[in-house]
Amino acid sequence: WLDYDKAMMEALTCIKRAGADMIFTYAAKDAAILLNK
Repeated sequence: WLDYDKAMMEALTCIKRAGADMIFTYAAKDAAILLNK
């Protein structure tokens, strides 16, 4: 199965690499917690 944290961060990284200026997602809180660890 997928590791939620790794899959979420990979998806967000890919979206940013594709040229997004902003990313609105329900996973924003989870991403913020991971980035602050």
